[in-house]
Amino acid sequence: MHMADALLSPAVGATLWAAAAGTIYYASHRLKKDLDDSKIPLMGVLGAFIFAAQMINFTIPATGSSGHLGGGMILAVLLGPWAAFLTMASVLMVQALFFADGGLLALGCNIINLGVFPCFIAYPFLYKPLVGKEPTLGRITVAAVVSAVVGLQLGAFAVVLETVLSGVSELPLGAFLLMMQPIHLAIGVVEGLVTAVVVTFVWRARPEILGGASAAVPGQMPLKRLLAALLVAAVVTGGGISWFASEHPDGLEWAIQKVTGHEELKSPGSDVHEILAGAQERVALLPDYGYRNPETAPAAAADWPAVDSGSSVSGLVGGLATLLLAAAIGWLLKRRSRSA
Repeated sequence: MHMADALLSPAVGATLWAAAAGTIYYASHRLKKDLDDSKIPLMGVLGAFIFAAQMINFTIPATGSSGHLGGGMILAVLLGPWAAFLTMASVLMVQALFFADGGLLALGCNIINLGVFPCFIAYPFLYKPLVGKEPTLGRITVAAVVSAVVGLQLGAFAVVLETVLSGVSELPLGAFLLMMQPIHLAIGVVEGLVTAVVVTFVWRARPEILGGASAAVPGQMPLKRLLAALLVAAVVTGGGISWFASEHPDGLEWAIQKVTGHEELKSPGSDVHEILAGAQERVALLPDYGYRNPETAPAAAADWPAVDSGSSVSGLVGGLATLLLAAAIGWLLKRRSRSA
């Protein structure tokens, strides 16, 4: 659901940039008050895991579309809303800058759409009440699916509004909504089930991370081993499982294609769009999760799975960059809280 710059006017893009920057500042301020040392490496490792997981598009049967994990609910449940939002912002920044995934003008929109709705609406108002003070497998599953669906529906609705308010595309409100909401309903169900699996694993390994205990229970998985397991999952996912990503367009691309007949829209061609497109082209080390000059890179297999060294390198480099950025944010906030 990463928006491209072609969907947005400079005015709408700048407004959402300002909103995202303000939310990042406020989340940083709130996180300083309750940031413990164990959360800092968890922010980094989970950021790397979500980066890798977002590389995996899964096919939505009978639609010709695909979806990928947003990850906001996983982050919110395991980190709390403030750390989760900052970690999601780290993931999206790395994707936009290093891999040209999501436009630079659209970065503020993507941070709001994929970060605010799951972390600050779906998590506190749906997940927490549904899971209650005594989590069970059933409660976690129901809460994860419901909150993931609602969070994604709100994000998809925001994409439509931001696009229509921009007025630079041929996407009408009614037709775009009719395509966006149902396909993201299906994607949300899958995301909810994946969220339940990840959250249940962590809950059984270290329940205090979810607030289920005040301290680790003897005999449970040591925190370092849990972090190592999540890191291995990120490496395996980004380095190898990414070869099995669906070749179908994702939900947003599919909706655009259904309404306009084209998967991608032409850039409006304004000075702002041209400047940002040029800047992104210069800084993206591995655009579209592949080598910058594919003609000089090792040839990738044409068949599925797409065994591609460029994809593997992208998964590993992006995961590492996200880990370092998210952990650095946590470390800096912790340091500032101590010196305050």
